[in-house]
Amino acid sequence: MQYDFTDLRLFLHVVAEGSITGGAARANLSLPSASARVRALERHAGVELLVRERRGVRTTPAGRALARHAREVLDRAARLDGAIASYSRPASAPLSLLAGSSAMHDLVPRAVTAFLLARPHSDVDVTLRRSVETARTLADGRADLGIVLDHVAAGQGLRAEPLCDDSLVVVGAGHGVLDGRDTIAFAEAAEHPMVGLAASSPLQLSLDAQAADAGLAPRYRTRAADLGTVVALAEAGAGIAVVPRRAAAVPARAGRLQVVALGEPWARRRLSLCRGAALEPSSPGWPAVLALAEHIHAVSVTAEG
Repeated sequence: MQYDFTDLRLFLHVVAEGSITGGAARANLSLPSASARVRALERHAGVELLVRERRGVRTTPAGRALARHAREVLDRAARLDGAIASYSRPASAPLSLLAGSSAMHDLVPRAVTAFLLARPHSDVDVTLRRSVETARTLADGRADLGIVLDHVAAGQGLRAEPLCDDSLVVVGAGHGVLDGRDTIAFAEAAEHPMVGLAASSPLQLSLDAQAADAGLAPRYRTRAADLGTVVALAEAGAGIAVVPRRAAAVPARAGRLQVVALGEPWARRRLSLCRGAALEPSSPGWPAVLALAEHIHAVSVTAEG
């Protein structure tokens, strides 16, 4: 047997409404056309599907079976349409967005998700990079957008659009070494067991360089792949950690997590958004780049707050 999708959808509408009149309205069909389709469906099935009553219709056992399988068939057909449609999108290169460890925490995921939902025909490649590498790549015109530390952007001569504060703090468990402190020097923090990011992450590379310049050798009891895990480990007492203040700003942790400013001047920093040097308003991807930039700015406003 072969079933017409229009007939199956109509039948499900009739079942949901409890009348052929209501089903016809939902299917945008006239009542005579809907009635004829339902009768043809019953002839095709070779069995009565509906019991006609004065105030509507109700399904027979065969009708209930058809309704159940019709839902599955139409659902699978919708999935098939979606799968094939994904290959029919206009062929275009994905946007490239570069960012460091700090921006990858909350800011980039939220902004990219909002962008992708708003623009189903656009794609984004997100790459983790140190600010100096991102700035160099943007200056060479090999990326569309990058989130970098503001002083790095200035050093490369890039046009920077301010985003949000990215100052570093030291976090640890309550009633620990940070109790009663408003600030702590990096050298003093490095004397205590620490929790850090993976050695190859941009923020950790920066902290390791600062430690090396100061002749420090911090002991990292454990390392994690993301800032959220680092903060959770520090909160649990595994060690103290140096993280962006934004990563520690979780209301649920109020009172359980000690947050103390890192005293060094290099710890006071901000993030900026920069565009690739090769981008021009005439570029094919210019509207998408502007849209992604708007989403990043929108999320950064909430991050600043």
